[in-house]
Amino acid sequence: MTDLKRICVFCGSNTGSRPAYRQAALQLGALLAKQGLGLVYGGGNVGLMGVLANAVLEAGGEVIGVIPQSLVDKELAHHGVTQLRVTESMHERKQTMFDLSDGVMALPGGFGTLDEFFEIVTWLQLGYHAKPVGMLNVEGFWDPMLVTFAHAVGEGFLRKEHSQMVMVEAAPEKLLERFMEYSQPQPGKKWINHR
Repeated sequence: MTDLKRICVFCGSNTGSRPAYRQAALQLGALLAKQGLGLVYGGGNVGLMGVLANAVLEAGGEVIGVIPQSLVDKELAHHGVTQLRVTESMHERKQTMFDLSDGVMALPGGFGTLDEFFEIVTWLQLGYHAKPVGMLNVEGFWDPMLVTFAHAVGEGFLRKEHSQMVMVEAAPEKLLERFMEYSQPQPGKKWINHR
């Protein structure tokens, strides 16, 4: 069992083309607040980030936004959150978000979401941390990525047990339940062969 206080959520600065993406962010936000879990997110007031943060706030939950100064300068910061932390760089942003949270989730998003989430997954693979990580697979958004995982396993670039470290669920309730039941993995070696 994992002692969760805050969940870091990486997600899009756009809302996407399907209403289901926005709905999932609303549901997750309300669920986090209901469970007494704080949200750590990218600090923006736009896209799924803004939807998620507002959902948590409206339900009476804690929201910590972490955003680099360069994005504050573009007027993208959410100034209504519980706490807004401004960093000097994107890397510092990721590290701060990770440090403040007890688990990491990814909602649909683009390059930024992929970059942020997979850096944390890589740290897990290398044994740098043992926090739960998961994808909220809204409307099958992450299905192509799961195919890529399987392809990397089949081609000898990724161990099957490492591909399974990422929890994937379609419903926020189910993903959060798995986070609550999570126990530290024993990932073993990253390397498959040495040539």
